Amino acid sequence: MRMPAVVVAAVAALASGVLVRANAGVTLTDVSAAAGLTVTHANGAAGRKYLPETMGSGAAFVDVDGDGDQDLIVVSGVWTSGYARLFRNDGRGRFAEATAGSGLDRASVPAATGPEYGMGIAAGDYDNDGAPDVLLTAVGGSRLFRNLGGGKFADVTAKAGLGGRRAFSTSAMWFDYDKDGRLDLLICNYVQWTPQGDVFCSTDGKTKSYCTPEAYRGSTSWLYRNKGDGTFDDVTAKAGFFDVTSKSLGVTLLDYDQDGWPDVFVANDTQPNKLYRNNGNGTFAELGLKAGVAFSEEGRARAGMGVDAVDLDGSGRPTVAVTNFSGEMLGLFRAESDGQYVDRAPGSDIGRATRQTLGWGCFFFDVDLDGQQDLLVVNGRLDASRVATGAPAGVPTDTPHLFLNANGRFTDIARDAGATFATPKMGRGAAFADIDADGDLDAVITTNGGPVHLYRTDLPAGKRSVRLRLVGNPQSGQIGSNRDGIGARATVRVGKASASRVVRTGSSYLSQSELPLTFGLGTAARADEVTIVWPSGRRDVLGALDAGQEYTVTEGKGVTGKRAMTGARP
Repeated sequence: MRMPAVVVAAVAALASGVLVRANAGVTLTDVSAAAGLTVTHANGAAGRKYLPETMGSGAAFVDVDGDGDQDLIVVSGVWTSGYARLFRNDGRGRFAEATAGSGLDRASVPAATGPEYGMGIAAGDYDNDGAPDVLLTAVGGSRLFRNLGGGKFADVTAKAGLGGRRAFSTSAMWFDYDKDGRLDLLICNYVQWTPQGDVFCSTDGKTKSYCTPEAYRGSTSWLYRNKGDGTFDDVTAKAGFFDVTSKSLGVTLLDYDQDGWPDVFVANDTQPNKLYRNNGNGTFAELGLKAGVAFSEEGRARAGMGVDAVDLDGSGRPTVAVTNFSGEMLGLFRAESDGQYVDRAPGSDIGRATRQTLGWGCFFFDVDLDGQQDLLVVNGRLDASRVATGAPAGVPTDTPHLFLNANGRFTDIARDAGATFATPKMGRGAAFADIDADGDLDAVITTNGGPVHLYRTDLPAGKRSVRLRLVGNPQSGQIGSNRDGIGARATVRVGKASASRVVRTGSSYLSQSELPLTFGLGTAARADEVTIVWPSGRRDVLGALDAGQEYTVTEGKGVTGKRAMTGARP
C-alpha cells in the first residue's frame, strides 16, 4: 500500500537511479533493562561440543492473560525447572516476570537420558476457549501447556497424545489445515541426534568441534490433527508429510495457489526446502522443486534456517524469505503469475548485503508504517570461538539487517537505526509486537548463550496505523474458523491503494510474533475500507476505520470492540 508522501519519495529515488539510504526516521532502541527484561540463554555448552548447544532458542509475543497487551515468553535453554520464562506486559511496555506459579515452571520431569534443550515456541488456542495455549519444542521431548486463564498453565502433553516421542524438535506452527474450526499442529524436527549417538567431529583430527548437519540423518516433521476433545491424531504419513530426509528448522503459513486452503513452507538445513500444497482433502502435495523454491539459483540445497512469507505487492501471491549460512545469501522467492517462484536476491542489494552473513530469525513487518512490508534478519555465529566460514577478515557477520522496502527494493538501514540495534550479537530467534500500544511495531531478538534484546521502535510524529484483532467463529462439524482467526486474510484500502496481511503462527526461527495485524497508513487519518476473508470462506466488509485504534473484529459481527493506542513509553 503506497501512501502519497511515500510514493513521491520513492518515485524520486528511482527516477534518479540512486537508492536513498535515509531510514525514514526509524530508530530502534534497546530497552531490555528499562522494560524489566533481563534474561540470559543457557546453551549448556561445557566443552562436549553437542550440536544442540549451537541452535537455540526462541521467543513469542502472546497475550496470555487476555488483557489486550502482548506478553512475552522466552525459551530459556537447557532444562532446569522449565524450558521457558514468562513476562507479563503492563500495557506500557514494562514487563514483570511471572514464571513462578504459572505452570510453565511445573512441566513434567524429563527422563534421565541426557541433557534436554528448550528450542522453540508456538502459541494458539487449540481448544477455542479464548485463551492461547503454548507448545514448547525441545531436544528430548516437547511440551504442550493448556492455558487455564489468568496467566496459569497446565502441562497436558501426555493427555493430549503428544507425549512419549523424543526428537530434535525445532520450530512449530498452529494452523487449521482441514478448516474444521480447530487448530492443528505441525512440529518440525531437525536431525537424529542423541547424547549417546553424538558424532566426533574435528577440524584438526584431534580437538572436537561442532558437527555440521551432514554428520547426522534427517528426521521427519510431525503433523497432528486436532480431534476436538483435547487430543490429537498423528496424521503425518496419511497427510503426506512423512519424510526422513528433511532437516527442518523454520516453517511458515502461506496460500501458495490462492485457493483459500492453507499451504506450508518448510526451510531445511542442507536439504531442499519443501512447499506443501494443501489438496483440500486432508492431504498435501510437496511441490518445492516444481515451484522453484527447493534450491538456490545454482541448484544447491542451502542451510535454510528462518523463514517468512507475505504478500509484498498486493497481488495476493506470497513472497518467501529464507535465511541461510554465510556464503549462501538470503533467498527471496517472488511468485510469478504461473505459480513459479524466482529468487530475486542474486544481483540485488538484499543479496549483496546477506552474502557473508549467517542468518537465523527473520520476519516481514511495516517498521516505518508507510504501508509497505520491511524485513528484519537476525545474524550470528555458531559459537563464540568460531568465525563464520568464508567471511573475509573485518566483515561483521553478527550484525542484524533491517531492510527498508521502497516499492520492492530493499535498503539495509540497520546501522542508521540506532547504535544498540546494530551491535554484533550471536542472534537466533526474532519476533515483533506493539509492546507499548503506540501503534508501531517493536522487536525482540534472542541470542545463543547471551541476553535477550528488546527493541522499542520510535518514528517521527504523524506516522499512523490501524490494528486488527480478529476473532473467528468455530462451527463444530462444519467448515469453520478457529477462534484465533489463524489463516484469515485482512485487506485494508486507503484511496485506491490496498495492502493485505494474514493471521499466522510460526515463521521466523523458533519464534512467534503477535497475532493482531498492524497496517501502516502513512499520514492518512483513516482506512477507507477493510475486508476480511475468514478461514470458513466468509467475507466481511467493514466501513472506514480511524487511525490510532486497535479494533476487535468478530466473524459475522463486524467491529465488537476497540481501544485507543496511547503512545506510552517504558
